[in-house]
Amino acid sequence: MRKPIIAGNWKMHKTMEEAVDFTEKVKGLVPSNAQVDTVICAPFLFLDRLVKEVNGYNVKIGAQTMHYEEKGAFTGEVSPAALKGIGVSHVILGHSERRELYNETDDSVNKKVLSAFRYGMIPIVCVGESLEQWENGETNEHVGNQVKRALQGLTEEQVKCLVIAYEPIWAIGTGKSSTAEGADEVCGHIRQVIENNFSKEAADAVRIQYGGSVKPENIRDFISCPNIDGALVGGASLDPDSFLALLEASINE
Repeated sequence: MRKPIIAGNWKMHKTMEEAVDFTEKVKGLVPSNAQVDTVICAPFLFLDRLVKEVNGYNVKIGAQTMHYEEKGAFTGEVSPAALKGIGVSHVILGHSERRELYNETDDSVNKKVLSAFRYGMIPIVCVGESLEQWENGETNEHVGNQVKRALQGLTEEQVKCLVIAYEPIWAIGTGKSSTAEGADEVCGHIRQVIENNFSKEAADAVRIQYGGSVKPENIRDFISCPNIDGALVGGASLDPDSFLALLEASINE
């Protein structure tokens, strides 16, 4: 049985004061470690403070991206070594906003995935199709190719440990979401791609989240599906009560 994982992606929201207030409100109410993995992916400025705030609680702190090099002349970037050094455990890689707005490619995502493992962090690898690709029936081909390229060069054991987030681009921040059946079908295809390229054991072990306008009202529809193991959540992760409701729903299925 794969343990559910709920990851909140705050994107570019909150001040330091707001971030600390959020963690103070939720950290003692997060379900026990045996039930669900809880991750908050916050802006870089807050990470060091939040790691300290949640120490001793069942909450992990993740970054929203990183560079794949340890150091160098990369103005404005943050290295995996720096993230690991302050206790960051997870990192979102290849989010559609990073691909679209900052020209990230399958190749750069793959380099970042390999680097995350070198520094002992768990990558949350985002894949997903555009509205046009979905309407043209190209979802499985496009998402499958993203998965294969992102995971190139990994070992079977590494694949078992990572997290994949299937986020149809047309459902991110739009209020629209895929049907649970449609999302589960794509996540099942992702497992098949992993089985074909690694092993059935790896495909059975890897956790796959759904993302795209996930809310407390609809999360159970998704995580009740056999191939969906949690959610990568944007707007609904910004409010403490909403975030806790997402966690509660994920363990009551």
